[in-house]
Amino acid sequence: MQHTDKIWPMYVSLKKVQVQTGRWSSVRWELEHMVPATQPKPENAVLIPLELYKDQRGSYRINLDMENPTLFIVCDELSDGTWVPAMISADQHVSAGCLESDTPVLNVAMPGAVACWIEAFITRHGEVEISAHRRKHVNRRKNEGPSADHLGNMR
Repeated sequence: MQHTDKIWPMYVSLKKVQVQTGRWSSVRWELEHMVPATQPKPENAVLIPLELYKDQRGSYRINLDMENPTLFIVCDELSDGTWVPAMISADQHVSAGCLESDTPVLNVAMPGAVACWIEAFITRHGEVEISAHRRKHVNRRKNEGPSADHLGNMR
């Protein structure tokens, strides 16, 4: 797998950490290694491409403009509770969708080189206008609001 303007292959490995909270012990998974595939493969690492998509440029821009840009490592959970890295994304919507479906996701700080590469991708393919579309309050019971015509009928 080659590094291109839209794919950056990474070796990713996780480690299991025992956490003690009072009398209770639990398991937490953390990032152990995330290195470009041009470097030697760490032990137990999985090769995963960080792939960029043109339709996610707005989400990438929002992420890059945050104080702490983040990469999201989506994992598969095996039957024994082990997490295996499956995908890397810079789009928080991908992460949110996975979390809503109970798919484990790790958040890691975005390396500066990756941030520059994503910035170049956005520049090369053009910025996307980011806007929040909010509907003004519509009172459907009284046929009032921006969707009503002058006679009070809803469009």
